[in-house]
Amino acid sequence: MAIRFQWCRSLGAADFPAPAYEQLRTQVADATPFNTLAWLQAAEFALLPEQQLHVLLGWQDQTLCLCLPLVSGLERIGGLRFRVLHHLGFPMTDRIALLARLDTEDMGQALMQIRQHLPHTLLQLNEVIEPVGEQSVLSAWMALSSTGERRLSCRVPVHLIDDSDRQEISGDPRYKLRRARKRIAACGAEIHRVTPDAISMGQLLRALASVEAASWKGDEGVGIFADPRRQQWMNHAFTALAAQGLVRVVLLELNGECISYRLGLLDQGRLYDYNLAFLPQHADLGSGRVLLEEWIHWGLDENWRWIDASRVSLENSSHQLHERMTGQLEHWRWSFYSWQPGGLFLGFALRLWKSLKPWLGKRRTKPTATTASSSPKNQENTNASSSDRQR
Repeated sequence: MAIRFQWCRSLGAADFPAPAYEQLRTQVADATPFNTLAWLQAAEFALLPEQQLHVLLGWQDQTLCLCLPLVSGLERIGGLRFRVLHHLGFPMTDRIALLARLDTEDMGQALMQIRQHLPHTLLQLNEVIEPVGEQSVLSAWMALSSTGERRLSCRVPVHLIDDSDRQEISGDPRYKLRRARKRIAACGAEIHRVTPDAISMGQLLRALASVEAASWKGDEGVGIFADPRRQQWMNHAFTALAAQGLVRVVLLELNGECISYRLGLLDQGRLYDYNLAFLPQHADLGSGRVLLEEWIHWGLDENWRWIDASRVSLENSSHQLHERMTGQLEHWRWSFYSWQPGGLFLGFALRLWKSLKPWLGKRRTKPTATTASSSPKNQENTNASSSDRQR
């Protein structure tokens, strides 16, 4: 069946087929709350003036088979500015599934449509998850690009909730939990579960933003409320998601004020642990681990199936769910460089860097190895330094 393409300039436009979009989203098994219109429309509302949204739709007869909302903007790479396309929601969207039910040939036609309608240097899709054991539909774009790259973004720990969670966890985490509970009880703080609606979400978000602003995330400007644009995005997104019953929060309160929290999204029995923060003066309580345990107990009470860290660092992740994980999910970053001069240049630079990186790595490690082998004392010092870094 022939595919027909259509472009929209907004997810809220009169010609955007919202019912067809929802039908497509429900047909994609790996779709997440970050694929919902509530989240994406909030992301659109928070776009900068210099960013432009272009939504590519693919139809087979009257069935929507593709929806790809792309944001076009200029980005500085290596001191130069290039036209780059991202999936709407970058960089605050922690996990997306590509809403595409097309074969390889039709996916190739979709890329040609994008290049004709949106000339660009680089098309990059971040935090994409893919069906296990299946080839991604994005593979079709590799051969059509001057350079293509599929790179692992992170391995997310996930926890399958079952009856064994009714028992106390074993090993070192058990003692950490016990100590944290004792500290919390000693100071008189209390844990609360909250399922906000659209009316109560605004006041709750202000409380959460206040805690984050006082935390290390606020100091470093890396939180989800770090600037007015992100605050606007989170307010619109979580208010709309709360209206759909998708928001969950576990709070630690002292004298009626929030001192620590975990904010999550619940969809189809899977809780996405999206954000947490705590007041620095209460850092010694160890509240994060206790609140994560509360997620699990809540899941037992309401028959959730999974608790996921929605995104973590690729290396040296400190997410506490690693202590409880029963599996992992992989997020991928796909990069497609165009055949324009800028795309050819950046693609060549990427290939050159990949070819030189192993050689440069050997150059860096060779003097260290030579020095370390010169005396037993130096060898011991080197090992000690390595251990300190790991700690």
